[in-house]
Amino acid sequence: MYTGLVETTAAVAAVNRLENGCRIRIETGTDHDLDLAIAPEDSIAVDGVCVTAERVTDDWFEAFLSAETVSRTRLDEREPGDRVNLERPLPADGRFHGHLVKGTVDTTTTVLAVDESEEVGEDVKLDTGDERATGGRNLTLEIPANYEQYVVEKGAVALDGISLTVAGVDDDAGTFDIATVPTTEAVTTLSERRPGDRLHFEADVLAKYAARRETLTG
Repeated sequence: MYTGLVETTAAVAAVNRLENGCRIRIETGTDHDLDLAIAPEDSIAVDGVCVTAERVTDDWFEAFLSAETVSRTRLDEREPGDRVNLERPLPADGRFHGHLVKGTVDTTTTVLAVDESEEVGEDVKLDTGDERATGGRNLTLEIPANYEQYVVEKGAVALDGISLTVAGVDDDAGTFDIATVPTTEAVTTLSERRPGDRLHFEADVLAKYAARRETLTG
């Protein structure tokens, strides 16, 4: 189980597309300050996709993506050098942030528009040392087909493994909005996303259970 609070980002080292899935290698060397301490058979979320680290060295880990995972995500479309979000599972005694994120991505959503009007000036820098983003943005995304009932204003959604709050919903247009904060822009890959980009979408599992109960009980 994850919380959607990305710990760090890392670069894709290699992608090997296979007939029955895909194998992906992620760099974990000196590219960031966080010591992930990943061991073989550990779980880790890569852009919100829970994978098992099968092979691990001091510089990278490698995971296999099943055909099911490939069909629902875009990890197999990554290229060497692309950055991905990483989050380790929540420990039993850990402090809970974000929302319940299972790491089982449902599908993808497309960024339709980006409003840069909320960006702050270049004179504001964050303590992360990452100057890719200095302010927040408003993003408009499509609501994936058959997931309309899980997207509600002020509800939670995970995009590329990032726990985000739905700022607004337009049912007629089939879209929803999110408003990012500077920290999210700086410590995740969200600052790199532009109209036309596809992001992993995981609906709130609690909303799924509530909808399922409603279906069964009427």
